[in-house]
Amino acid sequence: MTMIKSRAIRLKLAHINDTHSYFEPTSLQLNINIDETESSPFVSAGGFARIKTRVEDLKQQAFSNQQGFLFLHAGDCFQGTLYYSLFKGEANSTLLNQLGLDAMAVGNHELDMGNLPVAEFANRIDFPLLAGNWDLSNELSNKSVTLSGNPSVYSYKPSTQSAQWIVKHVDQEPIAIFALALDKMADISNPDVDTPFVNTIQTARNTVKEIHKAGINKIILLSHMGYEADLDFANHVDGVSLIVGGHSHVLQGDFSALGLGNSDPYGIKVKDTHVVQAGFHALALGHCDIEFDQYGRISHFEGKNELLLGRRLFVDTSRSQSWQDIDYHRIKSLVDNHPNVTVCRKDPTIKLILRERYQARVSVLQQTYIANTKRKLRHVRIPGEQGGSDIAPLVAESFMYTLIQQGHDIEFAIHNAGGVRNSLNPGRISVADIAGKVLPFLVPIGYYQIKGKYIAQIIEGSINNATNNGVDGTGSGSYPYTANLRFHYDALARAGERITSIEILNGGEWRSIEAERCYTGTSSAYTMKGKEGYEAILNMVGEGQVTHFSMADCFIQYLSEKPEILAYKPQISDDNG
Repeated sequence: MTMIKSRAIRLKLAHINDTHSYFEPTSLQLNINIDETESSPFVSAGGFARIKTRVEDLKQQAFSNQQGFLFLHAGDCFQGTLYYSLFKGEANSTLLNQLGLDAMAVGNHELDMGNLPVAEFANRIDFPLLAGNWDLSNELSNKSVTLSGNPSVYSYKPSTQSAQWIVKHVDQEPIAIFALALDKMADISNPDVDTPFVNTIQTARNTVKEIHKAGINKIILLSHMGYEADLDFANHVDGVSLIVGGHSHVLQGDFSALGLGNSDPYGIKVKDTHVVQAGFHALALGHCDIEFDQYGRISHFEGKNELLLGRRLFVDTSRSQSWQDIDYHRIKSLVDNHPNVTVCRKDPTIKLILRERYQARVSVLQQTYIANTKRKLRHVRIPGEQGGSDIAPLVAESFMYTLIQQGHDIEFAIHNAGGVRNSLNPGRISVADIAGKVLPFLVPIGYYQIKGKYIAQIIEGSINNATNNGVDGTGSGSYPYTANLRFHYDALARAGERITSIEILNGGEWRSIEAERCYTGTSSAYTMKGKEGYEAILNMVGEGQVTHFSMADCFIQYLSEKPEILAYKPQISDDNG
């Protein structure tokens, strides 16, 4: 590490990541045990108005303590709720501008629909958008909106093979901030082919070298590489003091007393690099007090993630609990006084913008009910001891149902687990629940013909990818859920031979799939591109056909017209042996 000598400084830093258009608070269920009595109260958690209030509090504290202040977003603001479905990036730019960010990283979901939505977003924001390993140097100039000429976008610099960075000054001392997104962006998202993402580690090494050449030794990396990559980063790159991460939705800290789990400590240190990440969906805000020594190293670090909660707590007394069983005030005191909870009011300006510009159209869909469930419909990506997802197989069925209604002879469906984003609690189900929570991604479905032998390869490849079985996978989201298919996967068998049996439901009977026969299947357009272990799907006959029906359209129609499907627990269609 280059020993550039400068002055020591003190900094307070706040951060968020993976907000996914969750502008409004979320109704969050906690699980609390007091004197052997279990209770599951609901709280109003997070939202941009609370984030704004808390950030302003922290900024004032920093001013009073003569500290510098920075507020960073580690990427993935797009997708996630009806606010994105209805208003795309416009609502995000308006509300993120209100938060007063110092910088934001590009995340993979910003690029789900290609470069254009990001380019339009970059034209509206008043903060830097950092994408240090995104090479825009050969971007075609005939696009309606380009990124390469936008002064708000800090991308890859081919001449030095490094990231562009921004500089923030604290007590007249410079701090360099650059961002990296995961190498495999093209595998899990849709950047335009003329704007590839390049290697993160080599880019980082070159960037640190260039920053040191500029006489700066205090370096922050804004990362959308994922938590495991962040933790491993310091084993490959020296000179980065702090990584502010996203992508993996990790809420560092101990929230077990609230029933929300216990992750790594906040700000875990690997070699000389601290790593922070603040959960997801604008539920929490991370913040830390940092002291940099004269050599740019962190000599003092202290901070935490905070759930941002409203003043009220709601207890469902209609179930196993009664008011006599619950000490409401003790529960509320435990929640309010939890070291990782802050009770705060909502910023009035953000409340006003939401109400006057966006909420009316969202409210219509929130009040349009299509079905009812008496049991929780659970979603998990990879089946475990309690089985697999209740929802994903139904979503796959809905693809078939919709296309059969349109006159297509569909024989099976395959849907990736990551396409489903949330479970459903008992009660009425609205259009907003489906289009805004369960299937928030604006991705159409399609259909295709493919030989039976490739169907087995699709299933094996996607499970291998989801479980890192012999491959460097891209995450658990690739796990396949199916309709009209059942199979056995032997994780210990040789690659290419792990699907030991596969059958298709035909005429009410399960029949073995014939290797050379062509079958007609349906999947999302995303899966049909062969990403994340689904490469074998590219062996389809021709290119397949993408429809104008979104995943949410299909599931909404299915639940509306066949509500009885929620009256039974769907059978697991596979055996992850």
